Amino acid sequence: MALPATQIRRGMVIVFEGRPCRIVEFRHHTPGNLRAMVQAKLKDLTSGSNFEHRFRADDSIDKADMETHELQFMYKSGDRYHFMNTENYDQLEMDEEMLGDNAQWMQENMVILAEYYDGRPIGIDLPQYLVLEVVDTSPVMKTATKTASAKPAVLSNGVTVNVPEFIATGERIKVNPTTGEYMERAKD
Repeated sequence: MALPATQIRRGMVIVFEGRPCRIVEFRHHTPGNLRAMVQAKLKDLTSGSNFEHRFRADDSIDKADMETHELQFMYKSGDRYHFMNTENYDQLEMDEEMLGDNAQWMQENMVILAEYYDGRPIGIDLPQYLVLEVVDTSPVMKTATKTASAKPAVLSNGVTVNVPEFIATGERIKVNPTTGEYMERAKD
């Protein structure tokens, strides 16, 4: 579906030079007596690279035809991650490169959303938070408060995050997988 370049919005996925690209940032610009243009920062969803492009106001862009499917993570075999589509029970695999930083957060039976373009998954969205156990951290300090400094803690999935001083080994915490930040203690 062709749209004028002036209709570009942040988060939109377009087809640019035959590849799906997400608009990361954009700025509509009209310099003096010259023609209007849209300066856009794009992320190529197949390669993961970022680049900038200047569209003329009268350029037309093609919005990508995207589908979203719910996938359940089943298991990891080497550097391959195996998923099942919860709608039609099809199984597929993705490699670590395709998952990127999200690979470290995968847990058995975890449900994620995958964006598909041309029948292939090109990106995933993790849940808002994950509940993980702290398997190793320095001992709790008696004077620890909520606003005190942070200390490193190794989680049950092997990822290290910074937690407040009052968190002890064996506690379950909520972590934001997008930023890798501690959110709060998990309420059981």
